[in-house]
Amino acid sequence: STERLAALSDGIFAFAMTLLVLEIHTPAAPAIHQESDLLHAIVELGPRFAMYIMSFLTLGIFWTGQQTQFNQLSRANRDLTWLHIAFLSLVCLMPFSTSLLAEFITFRYALLFYWANILLLGFFLYVSWRYAKHASLVRDDADQDVVCAIEGRILTAQGLYAVGAALCVIDTYVSIAFIVMVQLNYALAPRWPFRRM
Repeated sequence: STERLAALSDGIFAFAMTLLVLEIHTPAAPAIHQESDLLHAIVELGPRFAMYIMSFLTLGIFWTGQQTQFNQLSRANRDLTWLHIAFLSLVCLMPFSTSLLAEFITFRYALLFYWANILLLGFFLYVSWRYAKHASLVRDDADQDVVCAIEGRILTAQGLYAVGAALCVIDTYVSIAFIVMVQLNYALAPRWPFRRM
């Protein structure tokens, strides 16, 4: 049933989101001798805090997207279940790609690895929805506005993430700032006049 799949998803998302914060380690006590040392050590953790926030937003957005899909389904089948398990395997990868980017924040390959993680998350979310529609797993009484908007939102988001990744040619910080703006747009969901959802 979709309820059991959603329960598995909730557990994995919760675990992955918790792992994100575990990558932020407190400063080593032997290196701290005065207040200024502690302040300097906290400032040096800035990239890790930034990546934590960015990735927490990422996982929150994908969790919301997956739950929106589940809400439109009447049932699941074996193939859809495995598509979502593949999606969840990439959720589990997010703490690693976050840690890699936090450690090597100025390296383009670290940013591209992070983006690839997001790209594959979007790919499996998109494919699972297309499959659900093709296999007639969508509820008969599903809101047609939502059904139509799901694919468009995934494709739009992935296009914007790709633009963000491409900006690493200029600078990785520019790229990260753009990705965060995309995430804030989807997390806060402002009602733009040209957007139906």
